[in-house]
Formats: sequence, C-alpha cells, structure tokens
Amino acid sequence: MALLAAAARVVPDRVAAVATFDHGTGPAARRGVDLVKREASRLGITCHTGRAAGTIPAREAEWRAARWTFLRQVSAMYGASIATAHTRDDQLETVVIRLLRLAGARGLAGLYADTGVVRPLVQVPRAVVLEYAVQARVPSVSDPSNSSRDHLRNRVRLDLLPALRRARPTIDHELLAAARLAADWRASFERLVDKLHPVRMGGDGALASVAAADLAKYDGATLAVIWPVLAARAGVTLDRRGTCRLAQFTTHGRVGGVIQLSGGVEVARTRFWFVFR
Repeated sequence: MALLAAAARVVPDRVAAVATFDHGTGPAARRGVDLVKREASRLGITCHTGRAAGTIPAREAEWRAARWTFLRQVSAMYGASIATAHTRDDQLETVVIRLLRLAGARGLAGLYADTGVVRPLVQVPRAVVLEYAVQARVPSVSDPSNSSRDHLRNRVRLDLLPALRRARPTIDHELLAAARLAADWRASFERLVDKLHPVRMGGDGALASVAAADLAKYDGATLAVIWPVLAARAGVTLDRRGTCRLAQFTTHGRVGGVIQLSGGVEVARTRFWFVFR
C-alpha cells in the first residue's frame, strides 16, 4: 500500500495497473484485496486480482509460485515490468533463508539479482516504509499470518535475525555486502553463459531449447551453475532438486529421454537439443 501510494503520487503516468493476490489465508487476506481494489479505484488505476486455488498446499513456496505466475500474467497483458515493495529487511531475510538452504552465489544474490523485477524500496529499511505509511495516512490491513512462526520467513524475522544482531551487531551490513558481491558475480556469469550458450526460444510447442553438444564438455558441478541460467531464459525457475536432475540428465540422459521438473515443466533430450516444454 505504501508503494501504491508513493507511485501514484510520484510517477502516476508509469503505473500501468495494480495487481493483488489473495493467498487464501483467511479474512485478513480478503480484506487486503478489497482494500487494494478500493484504493486503486479511488486513484483511477485498473486493478487485477488473483486468488490461490484451494488445491494449493498452505506452504510459502506454493503461495509464492502461484503469486508470481499471476503477476507475470498481468504484466504480460500490459508489456510492463513488475514492481514490488520489497525492502532492505526483506533482502536480509531472503539472504539468511538462502544460507540456511545452502544456496550458492546465484541464490545468495537474493533480491539484488537482475531478474527484470523493479524493487524501488529494496535499499529502504522496513521501519522507514512504515513511518512513511503512517505520516501519509496510507490505509493498510495487517495479516496475522505474517507473525505466525509456522512459516520459516517469520521465524527468521522474529527470532533468528534478532539473535544474530545481538551476537554480531554488524551482521546486517555483512550479509548485504555478501549479497551484493553475489549479485555482481551472478550478472557476470549470466552474461558469459548467454554468450556461450544462446537459448533458442519457442518452436514446435517448446518453451525453449538448448544445444546438447555445447553442454557435453562440462562436469556436474559446472552444469549445476549453468542450468539455472539457461532455465531462467526459458522462464523456468529451478529448485535444487531440479538443478541436480538436469545436471545428471545432461551427462547420462539418452536421446528420447524425458525428465519432469516442478511447475509442470519437462525437459526432453533430442539428438541435438535439450527441450523445455
């Protein structure tokens, strides 16, 4: 809501539409969607709403995937970029979560990674955004699920990060510095992969294809950092399991073989290509 208020005030001509998603967590989530719709209407901005399907498990990863699918669909309608209100605190939490999950440099970049998403508040502490919202009298809804320790991000926010700060007061600066270095490495590495392994988009019902011969020279560890870049060019986000499966499939998969990835995506091996579909 703070981002909406600020954007409508500062750059109203650049706001194509507002998109809001109900994760199905209860009355507070529904009130949040209703508030966004009313405020967008008051500001004269088109509002699109989405809702998580009842079949989606009540887990952070599934909610996130459904939300981003919806946001990308809306952005595609307008040929516009997605802008989110992620703050400096969100980046800190993301980096800690990635560390807990043993992410490599690509993952440790977190919200600093250049993914095409606009994050104008990522350098701003959450407390400053809250102060702006109070001073500007921005209406909002507080969802109680944000304080539930059933979710990892909340445990990181409420318990782990405060404990780390008590033990090491410079931890915020150190984590953000590491994330910035990781983001710089990621950008350089992605430029190299794009140059060496161009992805062929579309064709015969495929999302994208990658030349098989170009990848045959790499070992599993190298493939594990190359494949996430190639998959991202096809619009596919790989988890750790999918990355490992693709690396193994590259070195041991047979022509005609197919493996399944999360999100309903599969990769087939043809004589000359790895094909995402």
